Amino acid sequence: MAAQRLGMVIDTDACIACSSCAMACKIENNLPEQNWWNRILTVGGDNQGTPSGTYPDLAMSTITLACQHCENPACTRVCPVGATFKREEDGVVIQDYAKCIGCRMCIAACPYTGVRSFNWEEPHYTVPFAGDADIPAHQKHTVEKCNFCAHRLARGESPACIEVCPARARFFGDLEDPESEPSKLIVKRKHMQLLPEQGTRPSVYYLV
Repeated sequence: MAAQRLGMVIDTDACIACSSCAMACKIENNLPEQNWWNRILTVGGDNQGTPSGTYPDLAMSTITLACQHCENPACTRVCPVGATFKREEDGVVIQDYAKCIGCRMCIAACPYTGVRSFNWEEPHYTVPFAGDADIPAHQKHTVEKCNFCAHRLARGESPACIEVCPARARFFGDLEDPESEPSKLIVKRKHMQLLPEQGTRPSVYYLV
């Protein structure tokens, strides 16, 4: 059992879908041009940014999606070389680029579509920017995903997406600690997890 189980709580009522979290993630981790580890998805119509229903009876909401850092991750069970693994000390699911052989078995096994990306070619950047000095270099033919800003965690900091949220809709901490802010929110507020029927036990909770 992990000494900690780091996780995130996202308040869907407070979230204003401004994409600050997604952009902070992209800049902090110097993500290649086409890669987004954190996305804001529309819940509603058939296409992104469109509502369901017929005017004037329309409905639309949004949800942010990234790696769920599952307590029982499907990805780690299928990786043949141990490139995707869950850290024992805090439960964070990591992708080791140096070990990754590009088989994409983790992508196939993960029930949360689109939380991983694969670099088919050498990473390309629209704007030359190194990101944080402590991030691993992105590589060709490797899978990558959110790692809760592991480089920031190593310095005792929160993930970049937590710090930039203008609506303070995101909370991060130890889910095993009943005194942590995420733990208290889960107890007090109605919440959901994504695809609980898959048995992955995500470490990301959505307040509803």
